[in-house]
Amino acid sequence: MLKGEKWQVTGGGKSNFPRGFQSCHLSPVTCHFLAPIIFVLAVLRVCAGDLLQPHPANPPVRVVIVGNPDAVSDFQPDAGIVQDMVNRGLTNLTGKPDVAAAWRSLVSTQDVVGIKVCAEPGEISGTRPAVVAAVIRGLLDAGVPVDHIIIWDKHTDDLRASGYYRLAAQLGVRTAGAADAGWDPTNFYNPDTATIGRLVWGDYEFGRTNAGVGRKSFVSELVSRGITKIISVAPLLNDNDIGVYGHLYSLAMASVDNTMRFEGDADRLAVAVPEIYALPSLGDRVVLNITDALIGQYEGGERGLLQYSTVPGQLWFSRDPVALDTLAVRELDHERRAANGPEFSPHMEIYTNAVLLQLGVSDPAKIQVQKIR
Repeated sequence: MLKGEKWQVTGGGKSNFPRGFQSCHLSPVTCHFLAPIIFVLAVLRVCAGDLLQPHPANPPVRVVIVGNPDAVSDFQPDAGIVQDMVNRGLTNLTGKPDVAAAWRSLVSTQDVVGIKVCAEPGEISGTRPAVVAAVIRGLLDAGVPVDHIIIWDKHTDDLRASGYYRLAAQLGVRTAGAADAGWDPTNFYNPDTATIGRLVWGDYEFGRTNAGVGRKSFVSELVSRGITKIISVAPLLNDNDIGVYGHLYSLAMASVDNTMRFEGDADRLAVAVPEIYALPSLGDRVVLNITDALIGQYEGGERGLLQYSTVPGQLWFSRDPVALDTLAVRELDHERRAANGPEFSPHMEIYTNAVLLQLGVSDPAKIQVQKIR
């Protein structure tokens, strides 16, 4: 082929050159030299065009709030109304046509479902048994066997005092205390910055270390080995250290031992609670969070003080525990101001840390609230 003569790609197969470069008036050597450069430029142009195209942002976290002014009378929930509220909350959150399908989208009949309650504050100020009963009936309708459903909290004494043993007997399900089930020596929380705790009877390492102190918090075997899916039902109840006795705090502190090293110290709790919740044996198993806002208590912490309570008559549903807890802090602050209660500035760092660990979102602009009456 002479210099200046048109050079063409020939042959039965497809050319490896980019489209528009299958013939040229350059020499074959020049064409072969330029081909990979032009190919790269073409790919970069396509990629650049793709990057400039608008991409949809992550959808906001959904929170479904079901309210009924008749749900509570004289601080006692109406079981029938509560059942309807739970059913409507679940179907709206999951987008399923019926209650059984909604539950089956969250759990299977093979799962061992642990319903985490807050029993320590009592039957009225803690998680109300009427809400838990409605959850259990929904799970049973979805085909979950009775012996695969466990109502649990940290201590069996609290469960018994709050009426959960009685409820379990009525519905045929089980109850269990995380502390009484024993601690898993292979599954524990050990913070990067050592936090020394004075061990007490019942802690895994109590009596096993000469100094009587512990650096680890071991996960209950009930959680790490007995339960495959967790449904958290937490009350709308204030906590003087972190704002709300909600999903993050109640699940984390009920699931591990050696927690006295964190209690009463807002800074330590702000680090420990999200990190414990982020353990695969805990947070990864949570499929649903329900905030029991039938009654809201803005003062008193773990003690039932109805004089500091309001009756929102609501149940909140979400897969995001951080969103529910931060909304709960805002709601309790609103109730406190409306009642001219004492000023209170909750320690919000716990929720900032939870967001950093990707446990959920706390920005109200990223939370889509759907209210159902």
